[in-house]
Amino acid sequence: MAQGNEPPTEPFKRAVAAALRAVAREPEVEVSYGPETPALRGKRARLPVPSRRMEAEELAQIRGASDSFALKLRHHDAALHRKNMPQGGTARAIYESMEQARVEAIGARQMAGVADNLHAALTERCRVRGYGRLRDQSEAPLSEAVGFLMREALGGRELPDDARNLLDLWREDLAEKSGGDVSDLMACLDDQEQFARVARQLIRDLGYMEDDPTDGEEDDQDSDEENSEQQQQSEQEGEEGSEQASEPQSAEQGEGDESADEQGEQVQAMGEDDMEGEGDEAGKGKRPVYPDDFANDPDRRRYQPFTNEFDEVVEAADLCDSEELSRLRAQLDQQLHSLQAVVAKLANRLQRRLMAKQNRSWEFDLEDGYLDTARLARVVANPVLSLSYKMERDMDFRDTVVTLLIDNSGSMRGRPITVAAMCGDILARTLERCAVKVEILGFTTRAWKGGQSRERWLTAGKPQNPGRLNDLRHIVYKQADAPMRRARKNLGLMLREGLLKENIDGEALKWAHDRIIARPEQRRILMVISDGAPVDDSTLSVNAGNYLDRHLRETIDWIENYSPVELIAIGIGHDVTRYYRRAVTIVDAEQLGGVMMEKLAELFDEDPGAPGQQGQRQGRRAGH
Repeated sequence: MAQGNEPPTEPFKRAVAAALRAVAREPEVEVSYGPETPALRGKRARLPVPSRRMEAEELAQIRGASDSFALKLRHHDAALHRKNMPQGGTARAIYESMEQARVEAIGARQMAGVADNLHAALTERCRVRGYGRLRDQSEAPLSEAVGFLMREALGGRELPDDARNLLDLWREDLAEKSGGDVSDLMACLDDQEQFARVARQLIRDLGYMEDDPTDGEEDDQDSDEENSEQQQQSEQEGEEGSEQASEPQSAEQGEGDESADEQGEQVQAMGEDDMEGEGDEAGKGKRPVYPDDFANDPDRRRYQPFTNEFDEVVEAADLCDSEELSRLRAQLDQQLHSLQAVVAKLANRLQRRLMAKQNRSWEFDLEDGYLDTARLARVVANPVLSLSYKMERDMDFRDTVVTLLIDNSGSMRGRPITVAAMCGDILARTLERCAVKVEILGFTTRAWKGGQSRERWLTAGKPQNPGRLNDLRHIVYKQADAPMRRARKNLGLMLREGLLKENIDGEALKWAHDRIIARPEQRRILMVISDGAPVDDSTLSVNAGNYLDRHLRETIDWIENYSPVELIAIGIGHDVTRYYRRAVTIVDAEQLGGVMMEKLAELFDEDPGAPGQQGQRQGRRAGH
């Protein structure tokens, strides 16, 4: 019941929060409401704000998001989930989707009202993502198809039409490869451990399971055989390994190395990528997400992290408090007062070009639409004459998302990172006014010289060829769906002392690519700003000297030849043209703003269906 003059939505919000706590059996859950994407972080849930109209369909969707979070809290063991998490972006996305379908299936089976709410939320999510418009398997995320297949196998309520459209694109392949795995999954919904084992087997049957240490726990004989082979290989490589220089002393921690987030903390977002994990792998068809790095060359070691337990994907606002963010943002504005005016003029020029394309693009000689006044005389002379109408054409840039990936390494310290932060700010605000969504990401490491990963390696007895040996830190400064006014302060974090450390570009590029490829927009542009080659002393001291460089080249090659993402790079004082096909190098950081606007203008002036783009897509399909 409403109290005093409170808005009519308040009683509903209190009731939903109480229901969430009751279903989750967690009285300490903190529930908030906001315009951002609904998300669950630990025991903090953020739900959509109900409008004052409080229409039944809208309220059911909010209840659906609430019930989904509650069921995740009640039936999901985060530690067990991490233990069985497979490696590889697609494998993880499928695994996450199946686990979410599992907990929702348990709730839907036990409570009819919860089933109704979950169905309403699923219907809206599919509508927002445009699953009903998909016509090609390469555009449809496999992870979603597997989750929909599980929901369909439960029987009872039919899938939403949009969800069924996506599933039908994959149905034949899934039926051929999954065998009886889906029925086995249905039989162990209440046992998360057993469910995870069957889920991993299904992922393996689909061909997306990469080499994973936990696979050995499932089959002791296979593990023994693999250990024997590895021992023989180690003996063959012993002489080569003995020639390596002595290892550095124990890792030194950087002064700015913040402690890791609580390991038990879980994050789930409704309608977008998992905030800690990698996004759904939309648009990749049957081809594995990335090639088996260096598999064709027996002299090369396959790229891999020694451990990813200490890696983190973190929101910028979580790395320091709001007061410090405000201070850093004010410092950024003060340093760039003069340069901001110059870049703003360039941004306005870009905006005018985009708006001009939007306003002047029409299709003529149509049978219906707006009456074409230029042909008015012809209509008067012969009223039944057709082809006298026009219609404004939908421009490609309206359905475009741009990701800005900024190198946050120590070599960017000073003017380069300051200019990059300011240019990202202006670029996001400019494109936002043109209805183009922008995501701003950063990448660095959590420590100098290896951090906890190196300590784990030292404890393990320094095995040879350990792979990447540092803790990644990938930072989300602005999500694509977040308005710039809410993310503006976050960019000041780039000026924080101790944040900028080392750079492992290949994995950062994969991460940014996986996020943007999961977006519903038809056109996806990824712009990388860096000032040098990948460098991590801890990794390079115990691997080949070109280990990181080689992996970056492999990743770039895959994206440029097989992915629908359009990749562009800007090097600050460093020649990135030797890595990227579409790239430009600037000598002075002051040139960054102008070059960013110019390259984006060139992209928007291009036809996304031009031969070069078609070639990329044909190459991707040929690689199936």
